[in-house]
Amino acid sequence: MAARNGRPPEKEVYQYDAPWPVYAMDWCNANTADGYRLALGSFMEEHANKLQIVTRADLMDERRDYYDPTRQDFVPLAEVDSYYPITKVLWEPRKARESDLLVTSSDCLRVWELQDATSRYESSITSRRSYHEPYRQVLSRRAELLNVKQSDFSAPLTSFDWNELEPSLIVTASIDTTCTVWNVETGQAKTQLIAHDRDVYDVAFMHGTSDIFASVGADGSVRMFDLRSLEHSTILYEAPPVSASTSPSNFASVISDGSQPLLRLQFNRINHSLLATFRMDSDTVQILDIRSPSTPVAELSNSHRSNVNCFSWSPTHAGQICTGGDDSQVFVWDITKKPTGDSVYNNGRRHSPPYGPILRYEADSEINSISWNQSLPRWIAVGFGRTVQALRM
Repeated sequence: MAARNGRPPEKEVYQYDAPWPVYAMDWCNANTADGYRLALGSFMEEHANKLQIVTRADLMDERRDYYDPTRQDFVPLAEVDSYYPITKVLWEPRKARESDLLVTSSDCLRVWELQDATSRYESSITSRRSYHEPYRQVLSRRAELLNVKQSDFSAPLTSFDWNELEPSLIVTASIDTTCTVWNVETGQAKTQLIAHDRDVYDVAFMHGTSDIFASVGADGSVRMFDLRSLEHSTILYEAPPVSASTSPSNFASVISDGSQPLLRLQFNRINHSLLATFRMDSDTVQILDIRSPSTPVAELSNSHRSNVNCFSWSPTHAGQICTGGDDSQVFVWDITKKPTGDSVYNNGRRHSPPYGPILRYEADSEINSISWNQSLPRWIAVGFGRTVQALRM
């Protein structure tokens, strides 16, 4: 296919090689060319972590009428230091101003503002870049949100979620067993509650509501809360206990009290009653329905050959979810397509045949993060090692 204005046609895979291991990742919520921007957070043990904004190089400047083959597919727009590793990053759900807001979690919750640089030659860091242009945008820290009451110690945050219906609300998860709901506009904590018996690993608002959220943690449970009635919570699911035959070196058995920790949680964006989770050291994803708790309505198994690390629901199809794992594989599943085959009998119980993936992609190493673009749903970003790839569906 011939290129237009000296540019090649759109590729199936765009790649960015970061200068550090990538862990946190999120697409910008814009249905224009801005939607190709990615926020990336590093995960390094030393205190020299980074938050970086990158965008597709071929779309970075519409005034260009040529294609430069020496550039990476993605180029940085802005970068800022983060002392501790970033566990999660999210763009503001709805853009309501000229600039963009982002939030990161690490030792605390930080709110960042992304603005155009005041001068073409203004840049905070230029020495490590492989091309000779300054950063076009600047990340400025607007706020740090800490809820420290008993001591000067702030327990690290493992995750957070930003409410799309009421963008002033953010809920965080921490290793100190608590979840905290913040008003990001005032910088004040609305409420803090003990959510689990052990570390809380992830938290998510139910889509379509500003009151209901759920969390998972080291105690192996999925718990749902309603801000209108925090005196009670609902246990939606409890993972089965760690098998007695489990190796003593198994990390899940070391950090838990016999339960299987649940690491991640995400509500379906279209069918709000569905959510996904998975256990530590497991190759299977559980799909739960809050209307029929306790037992998964579907399990995505028999495809990943090693532990699942991440997933992301489709923004346009209620049944599609993307998963990634230590086997370097990325799968897209469709739980609306009933599995075919014979039922399996195990310990006298009948089990339905397993679901199978509808798409598969293999990367060069273990998949650590996945983000399905909510505004431009043809694109899924996967992170492994220092590499980020944008895959076209």
